[in-house]
Amino acid sequence: MTLRRQIDVRYAGVAGVCGLLILGLIHHEFFVEPRLHCASCPKASGWMLWGEIAEVLLYAMMPVVLGVGWWLMRKTLVPIDALAKRIEHIHARNLHTPLPITGEIEEVDRLAEVFNAMTARLDQSFRQVQDFTLHASHELKTPLTVMRAELETVLRDSPSLTSGRRDWIHGLLDEVQRLTKIVDALTLLAKGDAGHANLTLRPVRFGNLVRENYEDALILAEPHRLRVTLRECENLAVMGDPHRLRQLLLNLTDNAIKYNLPGGTVTMSLREVDGAALFEIANTGQGVPSEIGARVFDQFVRGDNARRRGVEGSGLGLSIARWIVQAHNGTIRFSSVPDGETTVVVRMPLARG
Repeated sequence: MTLRRQIDVRYAGVAGVCGLLILGLIHHEFFVEPRLHCASCPKASGWMLWGEIAEVLLYAMMPVVLGVGWWLMRKTLVPIDALAKRIEHIHARNLHTPLPITGEIEEVDRLAEVFNAMTARLDQSFRQVQDFTLHASHELKTPLTVMRAELETVLRDSPSLTSGRRDWIHGLLDEVQRLTKIVDALTLLAKGDAGHANLTLRPVRFGNLVRENYEDALILAEPHRLRVTLRECENLAVMGDPHRLRQLLLNLTDNAIKYNLPGGTVTMSLREVDGAALFEIANTGQGVPSEIGARVFDQFVRGDNARRRGVEGSGLGLSIARWIVQAHNGTIRFSSVPDGETTVVVRMPLARG
């Protein structure tokens, strides 16, 4: 129960008790005592009646006082309610924006100051993590590039290598490429969180990109014996970066294929809904538990099913997808049914004109 509700209930209880007391007083003063006084002294009954009325009116002021107190108490809680609403809108990207200090209520201002100090420390910690990720990913790119070049040189310039040795070097190359993809993804997310990832926005035929992605999905799904269907694809245009939009579609399609059942299906569609482009992709997999689904867009989040089945991945694909969608002023939604369909819906505003 909220503090405001507790105050309302307690005031209502006190007011109810006062009302009952006043009703008992009215009955006693206007019905019981007049009969007694009339029987003992009939001449004084008129003056005594006015006195009883004045006394009852005095007692009747108690509910009025309680009502005024209730109104003042609710008015006092308004700054706390306003502070709570401002706190609800705080997230990782606006921690540097302090809460206002009104100067009206000292306790509320003190609470705002303490909260501002806490968000400032959190903002500094997040910035340190972003800087570390950017610097670490930048420093890792060079040695990974060198390792890849040296391994490729060994394969090219050493024809006498045995087949076992060549397989071993190919395995190293695969791991180097996997690390490179992870480093590139971390770099993109760190730049996006820091506001350093610039997008080239222009009118893009999103329908064409979806059709190209559908053709790529047919190739990717063939080894897994999956059936890919493009239910509908309207000729819609959005303001966006073509490279990032292709990356978005490829990430979602890659997830829909990897986290699927043998012989399953992947369906996708693009249509206009309420003046926006709505892209939907669904697959038939084992589903995602609700506790994982709530964090599916966080970095490095992977379900137990993916680990048990040995599905390759780093848990960054949906994080990148969310960043790309948000950078295009869109929204992305994830839903999953255990042993049923898993659906991702992307909504982005259409290009004007």
